[in-house]
Amino acid sequence: MQRARPWPPLNLPHCCRSPNDGGHRDINQRRIHHFQKPMAEAGNSMLYSLLLFVVTLSLQEISLVFLFLLTFIGNFQETSGVKTGWGAVILAEAVALVAAGTVHRVCITTCFLFSAAILYEVNQISGVMASKSESKGRRH
Repeated sequence: MQRARPWPPLNLPHCCRSPNDGGHRDINQRRIHHFQKPMAEAGNSMLYSLLLFVVTLSLQEISLVFLFLLTFIGNFQETSGVKTGWGAVILAEAVALVAAGTVHRVCITTCFLFSAAILYEVNQISGVMASKSESKGRRH
């Protein structure tokens, strides 16, 4: 009578086969061989990197909604003659967070963080541009 094996026979490379078991190993040797294999090969690593890039880019795209809304609201208020303030920022942030919430709960947090970073950079750029326009006005 043949002994029952815990796993189905594997097609192991010649270096891993034992001459007495006909290509079969006991369960512990199979587990050791299984964990010695590399986790990600070159093709899989590239695929995982691309997937991570796409996920990160999609999280940032929601923050770009914030940037475009903030620009649209600010331009609309300036055209109407109304001074732009924190109301535009809060409204654009609320719309972007609702859009992020439709994707996933975690996207709300990442959208808020990316939007805060974008708001900081927009504020810095705005300050530089305002100082340049003031210096040009003083020369003439």
